[in-house]
Amino acid sequence: MAIKVLVVDDSATARNILSEILNSDPRIEVVGLAVDAFMARDMIVALKPNVVCLDVEMPRMDGVTFLYKLMEYMPTPVVMVSSLTRKSAKVTLDALEAGAVDYVAKPHSNIYDGKDEIAEELIEKVVSASKAIVQKRAFITSSHVKPRLAETTQKVIAIGSSTGGTEALKTVLSGLPKNSPPVLIVQHMPNSFIPSFAARLNEASEIDVQVAKNGDFLEMGKALISPGGLHMVLRRSGAKYYVEIGKGRVINGHCPSVDVLFNSVSKVAGANALGVILTGMGNDGARGLFNMHESGAKTIAQSEKSCVVFGMPKEAIKLGAVDKIVDLDKIAASMIATLNSM
Repeated sequence: MAIKVLVVDDSATARNILSEILNSDPRIEVVGLAVDAFMARDMIVALKPNVVCLDVEMPRMDGVTFLYKLMEYMPTPVVMVSSLTRKSAKVTLDALEAGAVDYVAKPHSNIYDGKDEIAEELIEKVVSASKAIVQKRAFITSSHVKPRLAETTQKVIAIGSSTGGTEALKTVLSGLPKNSPPVLIVQHMPNSFIPSFAARLNEASEIDVQVAKNGDFLEMGKALISPGGLHMVLRRSGAKYYVEIGKGRVINGHCPSVDVLFNSVSKVAGANALGVILTGMGNDGARGLFNMHESGAKTIAQSEKSCVVFGMPKEAIKLGAVDKIVDLDKIAASMIATLNSM
């Protein structure tokens, strides 16, 4: 059965081009074109699309506001398609926070001239979104009462995520106490978005969240998120851990790659590490988590029902890399319990 898609954009040219791109794939059928949020609302009720492609800038109601309302009353997988996702990290993060599964940036130039530039990405992300599990935004909340974390030394937490990971990471990190062991994070995201994303995580968390710089030492109560376009690996100098940031080939379609981080943690930290793999498309991180597991590290995967896309955790589970499968809202507590037992 074809994936039913509703395209919402106030530009007739954009609607037609996006429809042409999507209908070129036999797996997809564009079932409707809406010019604004109010028309989209009625068409969603009538057509029940599997995925909505939604613009940000629209008359009467902007796309992010509509997205909040959609996720409250009729949760549906949404891919944001807008020129603003290229220009503004804030708008993109707002959309992901509101419940969008993913985003595609319209070309800088006329969309007709740049349609080949976005065609493959748009199709891939719509197909992925059709498999996503979306919930009402009130579904996932972090506990205000955090379990106690015993004082630990020489422990390292490594986390990998992709599609759906921006909100998943916020849920996990906001559940960690100030005395958390250092956290290393790879989230598949363009580099231009990483500073704003790190700032949002920092605001939501008791721990200090920063963009990693080459040579940064790991500290208690501090999380380092890899820049986009560069790999992050764990190194050790005497009794101290630090990160090395640098260029490298694309692994599993990504740079930074979760596998690259996890593999380094397996070699450097071994049984002193805790690996966590969250929602995401593809298999990046699965083999690295397996190597962590083999080196004695403890490992956790996000459960299928709480994932936006159950790709990366599923592949890790299939490899036998996972000790515990945990719902997103319980992962922080599970991490603390695991660390206390190490």
